[in-house]
Amino acid sequence: MVPQCYSSGADGLREWRGQVRSKMKRITSRQNPIVARYRAVARGDVPDLLVLDGAHLVCEALESGVAVRQLVVRADAAGRQDVRDVMARAAADRVEILTATAAVVDAISPVRSSSALVALADRPVANKAALFDGQPLVIIAADVQDPGNVGAIVRVAAAAGATGVIVAGASADPFGWKALRGSMGSALRFPVVIEKETGRAVAEARQRGCRILATVPRDGESVFDVDLRGSAAILIGGEGSGLAPTLLDGADERVTIPMRVPVESLNAAVATAIIVYEASRQRKQI
Repeated sequence: MVPQCYSSGADGLREWRGQVRSKMKRITSRQNPIVARYRAVARGDVPDLLVLDGAHLVCEALESGVAVRQLVVRADAAGRQDVRDVMARAAADRVEILTATAAVVDAISPVRSSSALVALADRPVANKAALFDGQPLVIIAADVQDPGNVGAIVRVAAAAGATGVIVAGASADPFGWKALRGSMGSALRFPVVIEKETGRAVAEARQRGCRILATVPRDGESVFDVDLRGSAAILIGGEGSGLAPTLLDGADERVTIPMRVPVESLNAAVATAIIVYEASRQRKQI
């Protein structure tokens, strides 16, 4: 799906041209303090901000109402139509737009092959209550340490009809740049809550009327037999060790995805996809 800011219209383009004419700032040195700021945000040293690399993520943020604070555009790409459209959309939102040399953009982007656009934006603040609206289907990712897996879990949860994701325990930051790329921007428009204590996340889900289902690689009820139509919170364990024994003991039910030998387990995001799509099928949501 192409983000809407690729067709921003004539008004946005005129606004962008006005900014160009009014002395848009250009960065030419990798020693510029702006470079250090982007690097600090990418490292997670600035908790209120996040880095967006690429037109898709920038557009997702703009269209989702996330406050984009600054946009840096590679000067040699500023004439491209797709880049101009994003700049126009950003200008319409009064985003500060800077141009930079390719070397500077490479320095501020955390991605190995940087794109033509890199931005700083506010971290979205999810309404926790929205996770439990209606008949909730909440994913609780417990100690999923790989940011790509966290991002993929958010993406598939949004795609398959879950009501939100709680990223719990020692899980990777869902708003870090790797996880954002893994979610393809879904974390910017879908309820995602960080909870450092997994037990607290489970307790709140139970208090909100959710049945707690813990995923286990074997000896649980088949996901294709368990009833997933009611309010539920699905516990997904991290790579390797899976869910802690205390979480398993406190769950209402254990759920297993059938696998043929010699396969012993599935990637956390793959397991999430199978379970959430099965729940959506049972609920006739898709």
